Amino acid sequence: MDIQVVQNCPQCGAAVVLAETARLLTCTYCGTKNYLQSRGPFRYTLPGGQQPAASLLAPYIRFKGTIFLVTDKGLEHRVIDTTQAANPVPGLPPSLGVRPQAMQLQRIDPHGASRYLPQTLKASAILEKAAAIGNLTARAGKDLHHRAYIGETLSYIYLPLVAKQEALFDGVTDIRLAGFEDLSGHPLQGAKYDPDWQVRFLATLCPQCGAGLEGAGDCQVMTCANCQTAWGFGPEGLIGIDWLLHPGNTATPLYLPFWRIAAHIPVLSIDSFADFVVRTNQPFLPRPGWRERIMSFWIPGIKLRPKIFLQAGRQATLGQWRVSPVSGSVVPNLFPVTLPASEALQAVKLILAAATASPRLVFPYLPQVELTEMTMQLVYLPFVDKGHDWVQPDTGVVIGKNILQLGRSL
Repeated sequence: MDIQVVQNCPQCGAAVVLAETARLLTCTYCGTKNYLQSRGPFRYTLPGGQQPAASLLAPYIRFKGTIFLVTDKGLEHRVIDTTQAANPVPGLPPSLGVRPQAMQLQRIDPHGASRYLPQTLKASAILEKAAAIGNLTARAGKDLHHRAYIGETLSYIYLPLVAKQEALFDGVTDIRLAGFEDLSGHPLQGAKYDPDWQVRFLATLCPQCGAGLEGAGDCQVMTCANCQTAWGFGPEGLIGIDWLLHPGNTATPLYLPFWRIAAHIPVLSIDSFADFVVRTNQPFLPRPGWRERIMSFWIPGIKLRPKIFLQAGRQATLGQWRVSPVSGSVVPNLFPVTLPASEALQAVKLILAAATASPRLVFPYLPQVELTEMTMQLVYLPFVDKGHDWVQPDTGVVIGKNILQLGRSL
């Protein structure tokens, strides 16, 4: 479900329509570029939520992303897109259905007179419901070895409510939801706008040299062609990203990003790439020098369909010995990083599970897996055009062109 959001430019006030996943606002009127930042999930309202002075806004938690489970049966996954009511007011629709997709959402107004009903359902409960919707349930500690949410979008969408004629009405459709006699024990006063919800606009200038940073609207990392640096979005501003590039040639049409996470895993006695090959029972023997190569997990830095995401991460991890990245220069054909570093860390156990040839040697230990002596880098690998696919010649990673583009809407 693709959602469109109307956002006013902080410089000139022009209305700009953004995709829900967009973190960069580029104004087509005044040309300014800012990235959007919030202390928590972004909050939106369906149109109509700002009109009557006495209107209420009811919270819904929206989850969109991929849920992965590692069970005795293997790896399971589902792409889930759902909204769930986060307040038990009688008469509220349990879900917003297709309305967020059919209507352009608006940021909640910090200066509006609307009141906000409290969120009584935790986001974790919504994630449990999302897993149940996708039939991804298992008994923790027995059947279930690991669960992860990757590529997730978590936000709040408010449904406007209007109290009139001794009843509560849907502020968008004007449908009667419940009479006041049904609302006993459910206070409707609501609370004022919380300043912590405010969206901040930060300039996209390189913290090192002051030049303008470049990046697509849905990117999680921006680059500076002037001083050859990369910057991610941190809770307090831009943070430097250590990045490398595996050299292609002047005709290389595309570089795709991977997060390289080097670490030790004490519970599995994995310190080196050779340890990993032995522990996961790969059908080949460690080569000389692999004992000195620290184990690295290669996580796609892009959102992909779950099956392709696991395949690409597994293939790049197993083929890492063929790759020798070096300090690189920013080139125009770097594909945007759409999966942040925080979610790449969550994917390590998944790639470990996907790469093992003997699940019984790894799966039961996943709850105890902890990464020690960890370092993280962003590495761009060159891909060549093979008709319908992009192919990485050193590691053998194959990603369909259509799949690569569709991943940006996940």
